[in-house]
Amino acid sequence: MGKLLRFLVLACVVQAAGAQGLFKGFIPDENGTNLDAPQAGKAVAKARVPPGTIIKDCPECPEMVVLPGGTFLMGSSPAADPFSNEKPTALGFRDNKPEHQVQIQSFAIGKYEVTQEQWYAVMLDNPSYNKGRKLPVHWVSWDDVQQFVVKLNQRTGQKYRLPSEAEWEFAARAGTTAEFSFGSDGATLGNYAWYRQNSAAKMQVVGQKLPNIYGLFDMQGNVWEWVEDCWHNDYNGAPTDGSAWTAGCDGSHRVQRGGSWNSIPAYLYPGFRTGDRPAIRNEDFGFRLARDL
Repeated sequence: MGKLLRFLVLACVVQAAGAQGLFKGFIPDENGTNLDAPQAGKAVAKARVPPGTIIKDCPECPEMVVLPGGTFLMGSSPAADPFSNEKPTALGFRDNKPEHQVQIQSFAIGKYEVTQEQWYAVMLDNPSYNKGRKLPVHWVSWDDVQQFVVKLNQRTGQKYRLPSEAEWEFAARAGTTAEFSFGSDGATLGNYAWYRQNSAAKMQVVGQKLPNIYGLFDMQGNVWEWVEDCWHNDYNGAPTDGSAWTAGCDGSHRVQRGGSWNSIPAYLYPGFRTGDRPAIRNEDFGFRLARDL
């Protein structure tokens, strides 16, 4: 009888609290155990976030676009057949070979490069040389970005990070195999990118050019974007699961992608790579974030 009385009292408490949402999802048995809680040894399925979803975790947080998972060919194809009249369809550099297949898991990436106002909201400073709220934050090193990521994660409880080199290229290619995500016609590059020929020798406010197929702006030009990987001279031994390559590094350099307002068109090709020391800052070094789902 005592056990029944305790259960009735608990039921009344749960019913009263439930109206206020305090015990949402709590289903007790007669001992007060939560029958709705995950059971030991049972995996809890993670809800799938549909590709194209825009995530914004806080008012000052960057907008993040959820990308689908998928397989793509990273890097440049081998040199053109010397006995063929076909024009090569990809730019080739030794450090972005061999071309290799990579499997990418769904993740979110910044719709834009991180802006100065977003940086200031987290770091309470603005190191940028050319000031402007909606301009990309720049004059930031790879090391500086790591500090920003730590503070943003503490604020949001999420896992923001730099994208891996493979994730960045997957996002820049946007499911295409042409020279650029919009095709191979270099005459249209100015519709999508700020670079040496059209930037007036300075970076520009994010989001003014056309986005790629995934809805991402300024993946080419404006500022070089740091990624997580350290520098390797080629892709021999590179991960094929989309993760950042941080083992067996050539010195301490970290990779940058995308070109900048001061770059020639060849440097804006999605497969082009460069890098610098993680403590180096420059007027055209910026970044965009990735986020785990």
